[in-house]
Amino acid sequence: MNAAKETAVYTHGHHESVLRSHRWRTAENSAAYLIGELRPGMSVLDVGCGPGTITADLAELVAPGGRVTAVDAAREVVEQARAHAAERGVGGIEFDTADVHALDFPDDSFDVVHAHQVLQHVGDPVQALREMRRVCRPGGIVAARDADYAAMTWYPATPGLDDWLDLYRRVARANGGEPDAGRRLRAWAREAGFTDVTSSATAWCFATPEEAAWWSSLWADRTTTSAYAARATGGGHASAADLAAAAEAWRTWGAEPDAWFSVLNGEILCRA
Repeated sequence: MNAAKETAVYTHGHHESVLRSHRWRTAENSAAYLIGELRPGMSVLDVGCGPGTITADLAELVAPGGRVTAVDAAREVVEQARAHAAERGVGGIEFDTADVHALDFPDDSFDVVHAHQVLQHVGDPVQALREMRRVCRPGGIVAARDADYAAMTWYPATPGLDDWLDLYRRVARANGGEPDAGRRLRAWAREAGFTDVTSSATAWCFATPEEAAWWSSLWADRTTTSAYAARATGGGHASAADLAAAAEAWRTWGAEPDAWFSVLNGEILCRA
């Protein structure tokens, strides 16, 4: 396929602290709104497959006889997805790199086109949805789910987390993305030409001490050691001291016995 042509920079990068959260994702906890549409024998395009945990679940859901094509802009993470599928013994998956703005597939190629936490990071989400629609067969489904950062909420109100959220949203927008994508999915789909759009929302919730420790630790690490950290400092949005303070706020929150965090995700099922 053609090399990626994205006009936005992926804010998070693929540091271990990022993939730690991506590997936690499953069809059940991240694509439940789509599961009821899947049938054995279907063809699925998984756009922005990441390390492939959702991809492998989708392949199992359309087996026997189904096929999944998994693509991502980053070759190194595609190789991780390939290895994950092999480790699980899941077949029926092809892997490649791709740019969602210009997918290298013929029209009407897939029954289902799926993108999870992708549209918030691309330069032109409407064009991305147009491409997803183009490669989806008439009567098929285009499905997308994205977080909405402005709608994230937590308890207790730990000093420093509000600053973290404000900083993240500024960095993401400077990179060409839209961190509050969840609320915009329906509007983007309509602008892309879809007329049959079912909108919904579900939330990830991290509420046990173990979940809070895991979520706070990965965000503390991501804030200081991932590509996001380099982009925050390199773009003049924050100093290393600012990032260290944000990471400490995450650790402080994660140690609270009453720690609770919710991530609202917008979802769309679009009939092609």
